[in-house]
Amino acid sequence: MRIGELARRTGASARALRHYEAVGLITSARADNGYRVYEEGAAVRVANIRYLLDAGLTLDDVSAFRSCLDGDMPSVPPSARGLEIARERLAVLDARIAAQTEARDRLAHILATHTHAHPHGPNDPRSPRGPRGPHRS
Repeated sequence: MRIGELARRTGASARALRHYEAVGLITSARADNGYRVYEEGAAVRVANIRYLLDAGLTLDDVSAFRSCLDGDMPSVPPSARGLEIARERLAVLDARIAAQTEARDRLAHILATHTHAHPHGPNDPRSPRGPRGPHRS
């Protein structure tokens, strides 16, 4: 199948597929006209790559799973290395979530504190000082 068909079947963009190929996660042959041609199994491989990426892994992480990308990835128990990678990614995601939650809480606090002074916002005509806009004489 050509790259467009693989993209349609997997939901991956052609650009992503070319990138997966560049990093060695998928392979293709070249037709006489120079177009990439993928085997039927490429759709399963790409689905598994996307499954791992959607789980928070990076392409570098996914490359550690090369040997099992052609099977039913979601139902196969991960290897010891796979579990280690998953734990590392989970720690990174937890740290990001904590940082985003802290930023959200700060923003909510600022809004709660200042909403009492300007419940409608500084540009709202109902604001006590009227809408802020260009100075008019």
